[in-house]
Amino acid sequence: MPMVQPSKRAIHWGELSRRSMKGRFAVVLVLNLLLMTTGGIGLASADDDQPVWRTTGIDPSLWNDGPVEEDTPMKETYQGNPIFVIQVSYVPSFGEDRISGNIILELFEQRAPITTANMIKNIDSDVYNGIFFHRVVEDFVAQSGDPTCKKFGVYPATNPLEPTCGSGGTGTTIPLEHHEELSHVDGAIGMARGAEEDSADSQWYIAHSEQHGLDPENRDDGGYAVFGIVRDGMVHVRGIATSPTVTNPASAQGFQNPGPDLLGRPVNEVLIVEVDLVGVSDPDGTLRGVTQSSTEDKGFFASLAGESGTFFKLTLVVVFMLAVLGLFIARIEQPLSLDEHDSNVSLDAVLIGDTVS
Repeated sequence: MPMVQPSKRAIHWGELSRRSMKGRFAVVLVLNLLLMTTGGIGLASADDDQPVWRTTGIDPSLWNDGPVEEDTPMKETYQGNPIFVIQVSYVPSFGEDRISGNIILELFEQRAPITTANMIKNIDSDVYNGIFFHRVVEDFVAQSGDPTCKKFGVYPATNPLEPTCGSGGTGTTIPLEHHEELSHVDGAIGMARGAEEDSADSQWYIAHSEQHGLDPENRDDGGYAVFGIVRDGMVHVRGIATSPTVTNPASAQGFQNPGPDLLGRPVNEVLIVEVDLVGVSDPDGTLRGVTQSSTEDKGFFASLAGESGTFFKLTLVVVFMLAVLGLFIARIEQPLSLDEHDSNVSLDAVLIGDTVS
């Protein structure tokens, strides 16, 4: 039987069209952009799991104006504890100029998690911005945190629609939370409440000196919950303490109850300009500088994410649209031309279709 021999036909392929080259270049470009940013996208997603302030380390060695220390665990700072700043403006005494400054506090999140979470929520919601200290008793406490205590017109007038200044709040209460290692040392911050133990809302106070008479073991009413301490800016805490107020006879009688008391209202507004969470205590030095250096490993778009989450999301949408457009162009391009021959390019193809008998 004769062998079947394949025949050869020379097929001259056409020149690649300019349109084809453009389409393929677009696809390659889009794919490269996606590959370059894949790692960065993963890191950015991880950062979205927690607020930026949680990744910002604060060096405790920068604090040099703290309270008088007692031999308690509260004199030590702890890695990862939230740090927030109260920007205040006040007149320390008659005839003096108004002073502005910052009070830096550390929250003992591991010992008072419920109270700390409540404070963080209120700070994030801007509850404390623009309110004033409505009660100041020298050598005792300065109390604030009531969102209804905002001046209306000329201080000390408040909004006539909110006459509750000194007894107001957000409407969300938390249980009384004690810890044996937290007490009313100098500079302690605690939660104000009503007669009921579990009635604390948004109001808090800062002790101008040690006030262990407010600790639960020294009271018959359950005491008051401490959840943090001033780390820097005690000069302003003490300045607020001396700010002129209406005489408070309750203090002289030894009745100390950090609750609503109009007689402790400062004569001049003791304003809280703003309250911000700025970072976490970082005595180990493990977080300081990490945010700045890590952007080198995140890719271009992930670096932008650190600046603006919204911009980052929009960038991803644009990249996705470019990818779709590139693929669309690639699919609709014309096939290679077989009509326009190039004599300089010739490829032989073996076709198995013709037989020889």
